[in-house]
Amino acid sequence: MAGAQFQILLSHDPSHWEERILPHETTFHLTLSGHTHGAQLGVEVPGWKWSPVKYRYPQWAGLYQEGREYLYVNRGFGFIGFPGRVGIWPEITQFTLRRA
Repeated sequence: MAGAQFQILLSHDPSHWEERILPHETTFHLTLSGHTHGAQLGVEVPGWKWSPVKYRYPQWAGLYQEGREYLYVNRGFGFIGFPGRVGIWPEITQFTLRRA
């Protein structure tokens, strides 16, 4: 794909990825999302993560792939309601993009 542009989309809510972004005629190579906060409650160990938010958002934390399109959901560092977190660490993500 000489000269093709790498498309990045910011979407507050990760549910938009399956509902609107994947079926869209434009290929968005990387979608960056947040919104879920990991429900501020869960368990994360190497190779496995769980939070009750997974029952509302199938993509709730980390990197997901469908074909050539990727979604990264950041758990953020804020909170909703309860001013704390149990088992879900705050997150700030840094990406380095390089030409293939």
